[in-house]
Amino acid sequence: MTPSNGNEDAFTTPPLVKSRAQTLPAAPVGARLRTLLTFSLAVAVALAVHLFVSKKEPALETRSYTVFLCAVLAIALLTAPAQVLWSSLRRWRQNMHPILAAVALLLCLWEIITSGLRLLPLPYFPSPAKVLQSLISDRMLLFDSTWHSLILLISGYALGVVAGLISGICIGWSSPIRYWGMPVLKVVGPIPATAWIPLAMVISPSAVVSAAALIALAVWFPVTMLTASGISNTRASYLDVARTLGAGRGYLIFRVAVPAAIPNIFIGLFMGLGASFLTLVVAETVGVKSGLGWYVSWAQGWAEYGKVFAALIIMAAFFSTIMTMLFKVRDRVLVWQKGVIKW
Repeated sequence: MTPSNGNEDAFTTPPLVKSRAQTLPAAPVGARLRTLLTFSLAVAVALAVHLFVSKKEPALETRSYTVFLCAVLAIALLTAPAQVLWSSLRRWRQNMHPILAAVALLLCLWEIITSGLRLLPLPYFPSPAKVLQSLISDRMLLFDSTWHSLILLISGYALGVVAGLISGICIGWSSPIRYWGMPVLKVVGPIPATAWIPLAMVISPSAVVSAAALIALAVWFPVTMLTASGISNTRASYLDVARTLGAGRGYLIFRVAVPAAIPNIFIGLFMGLGASFLTLVVAETVGVKSGLGWYVSWAQGWAEYGKVFAALIIMAAFFSTIMTMLFKVRDRVLVWQKGVIKW
C-alpha cells in the first residue's frame, strides 16, 4: 500500500519545523522603521547641536567635524532603501542602529558639556571637533605609532603564548615539574609585569626588547595557569580509553589532553591579551620612542589633550579589533561548544 497524500506531507515536512516557521513573529513595520530611523535622527540631532554651539569655535577646528556628521547622516539615509533588497544589511542595521544611535547621542552630550556649557576645564577636556581635527592632522604619526605598537604587541604576545603553552603543558602533565613549577608561578605570577620595568631596563640592551619581554611575561602567567589547569583536569576516562587502544605518551598529551584543555587555553589567551594591552601602553611610556603609549606621553607633555583623546580612540579601535579577531578564532576552533554553553 502506498501512503496517502496527507502522510506524504507529514513525511516531507517535519511538523516541528513547520510549526516553528508558522509561529515565528514578524516584526511590525512601524517598529522596524523606528529602529532604522533612530540612528539617522540621532545623527541629525548631533549635527544640529554642533552647528548651534560651534559658532564660538574656530572655523578650521569645526569644519572637519561638520563634514563628518554630514557624511554619516548621508550614508544612513542613502543606505536605508538598500535594505529592502539586501537582507544582510537589513539585519545589520536592525542590530547595530540602537548602539550607533547611542554613540551619536553621547557625542552630542559631549559637545554640549565641552563646547556649549563649558562645564569641563580646557584644555584637559577638548570637544569632539578638536579630537577629530587632531586625528586628521596627526594621522601619519598616529599610523606609524599604531604600526609600531602592533609589531611590539604581536612579538611579545606570541612569545608569551608559546612559553605559556610549553610551561602549562609540562606543569599540567608531569607531577615532578608541577611540584617545582607551581611555587614559581605562585611567587612570580602575581607580580604585575610593569613592576619589572626598572630591572628590565637595566638587564635588556634595548628598550624594545625589554618591552617585548615584559609583554611576554604578562601573557605567560595566565596562559600557563589555565593551560596547566585544563591539562591536569582532563577526564581520566579519555586517557584510559586511549591507553587501552595503545596510545603512547605523545598521543595522550597532544591528541587527548591538549584538545580537552582548549577551552581553558582560550580563557588564558583572552586574559593574557588584556594584560598585554596594559603592559604595552605602560612599557611604551618608558624608554620606547614609538608606539601609542609613547604618543600619549608625548602629547601630554605638550598639553595637547586633543591628541591624547585621539590616541585613546585609536587604542580602543586597535585593541577591540584584535580582541574580536581572537573571538573569531575561538568561535571557529570551539564551534562544537555552541550547543553546550551560552556564548
